[in-house]
Amino acid sequence: MTEAALAIDVDDPIFESDVMKELVKQMRALDTYDTYDGWSAAKILDPFIMTKERRAEIPVVGDPDEVTIARVKAFYNAIASLIEKECGLMAVPMMVLSHEGFGRVVISVGKLIVLDRTLRDVHRFGFKTYSKMKDDADKFLSIALQIISEHPDVAKR
Repeated sequence: MTEAALAIDVDDPIFESDVMKELVKQMRALDTYDTYDGWSAAKILDPFIMTKERRAEIPVVGDPDEVTIARVKAFYNAIASLIEKECGLMAVPMMVLSHEGFGRVVISVGKLIVLDRTLRDVHRFGFKTYSKMKDDADKFLSIALQIISEHPDVAKR
């Protein structure tokens, strides 16, 4: 995919946010063959964007492939990493997924569950825009940090 084919300006300031930087870092960590070497953040994160056209190409019922599952894991790993960065406590993401793309992701800090999301139709995982993806991640992060601040004794166990 060429830079011109991307739906966003590669110099957009959204890619300078902590969420996007961490997500790029997580995606590069999954890239064992250096495929992303030299790629912009927009190009690396482009598969996360599910436009109407892209969604129409994906069947309503289907099993997720390994690449899609890796993107879901990278998204929640990025959130866990940002939680650690903000509160200084280790955050552990755990994902259980059936072969049909249904399951749950949980992020725990100590003995405290700070994020619990049901996953459905993972084969169609994505966001309408980069802004929506960043907003969702920021929302999950702020809720997790609020839960940690309300129960610090459980989070430190």
